[in-house]
Amino acid sequence: MKPSLAAAVLAASVLLPTLSVVPAQAAAASCTVGAAERGAEERRLTDPRSAELVARGGLGSFTARFPAALCSARSVAEAEQLLDSWGTALWQAAVNRSQGRRPGGDLAASDDRPLYWARLAMVDQLAGWQPVFAVDRDALRGRFEDASRGLRENDFGGAPGVKRIFVSGFDPFGLDGDLRTANPSGSAALSLNGRRVTLDDGSTAEIRAVVLPVRYADFDHGIVERAFAPRLTAGPRAADRITTISQGYPGLFTVEAWAGRARSADPYPDNTGALSGGTYDRPVVAPGMGPGAEFIPTTLPGAAWEAAAQSPFPVLLNTEVTEIPAGGSDPVDRADGPTPGSRAVAGGGGGYLSNEVAYRSNRLRLELRPDLPGGHLHTPVLTGLPADRTQLSGAQFEQNEQAITAEILTLLRAGWRP
Repeated sequence: MKPSLAAAVLAASVLLPTLSVVPAQAAAASCTVGAAERGAEERRLTDPRSAELVARGGLGSFTARFPAALCSARSVAEAEQLLDSWGTALWQAAVNRSQGRRPGGDLAASDDRPLYWARLAMVDQLAGWQPVFAVDRDALRGRFEDASRGLRENDFGGAPGVKRIFVSGFDPFGLDGDLRTANPSGSAALSLNGRRVTLDDGSTAEIRAVVLPVRYADFDHGIVERAFAPRLTAGPRAADRITTISQGYPGLFTVEAWAGRARSADPYPDNTGALSGGTYDRPVVAPGMGPGAEFIPTTLPGAAWEAAAQSPFPVLLNTEVTEIPAGGSDPVDRADGPTPGSRAVAGGGGGYLSNEVAYRSNRLRLELRPDLPGGHLHTPVLTGLPADRTQLSGAQFEQNEQAITAEILTLLRAGWRP
């Protein structure tokens, strides 16, 4: 590693308040970071509230110094190292902030939105970077995205006798309805990543987490499999239970009894405005999906979770699905799970990416570790933002976000056997 890049990487890794990069005049001579053509997701950065969420979340130093850091890279190999390190540093900064180890900003520590908007702003800067050498920009963005979502350098410690729980959350979505929207599953992932907790059987467990994008294209290109495969490969650092988590229904948690093999949520778009191509009447199977059953049942301890927590939000084992029965052509809603030979339209959580992350991760689980418990948990819808949309947070919003995470932890601790 060249000295100039080493300084930038070291500074990003230890999260110093002033990040060392090559001198400004050297960076300017090497490259520029200008405006790039923006997609639907990046165009939301024109709303000044997005930058305010980053600044008030204490992550403004990342977006301020990233352009100069990019211009310190003098080869493709250095660029790859830099994006890995800055992505990992951004993820760890968000985790540390969520868990009270990184002060900064006046938003609640539990807030997941600063990470989302800081990452998106840095992706936008990467798109406008014009180095003096040729780069595969999509590949570099992929490295940064994976690292800043917890997919790199986020392994279980492997301590003897410590059980391992792996969970995934999601970015905020529905941002065209309200740019201030947060996602309690992403907040929980940040709050729980790396923590050791005592389970209901008296043993100790370590939790590791990732935060996934709300984008069909990333799922098509295998982000779920990249996230889960290392934790499902047998060994001392493999998970003992996996749980995908997303925001679901108003006022309650649901443990989804079934994950379906189909996309059927159109016309509801993802965060880029893209549609899946699948509807309730014409479901489709996603690109890159490996072989598997039409429906996969949960092996999470649903009954134990219902018994473990019913406050402040009730917990329900949801057995509903939508299917096309064997020999039929029209969708049918079923209250008690699928019938033999049917085709999936929607799992208990619908036909959107929350259902798909459950299906993909558990299809892979059945391939690699069929004895491992796994399934999907839907959280209550996070409410409480002030009616005045210039106000980014409020006491009720923060209280609800923290209550959801606390109840998720109660559920993750439940249903273990000595």
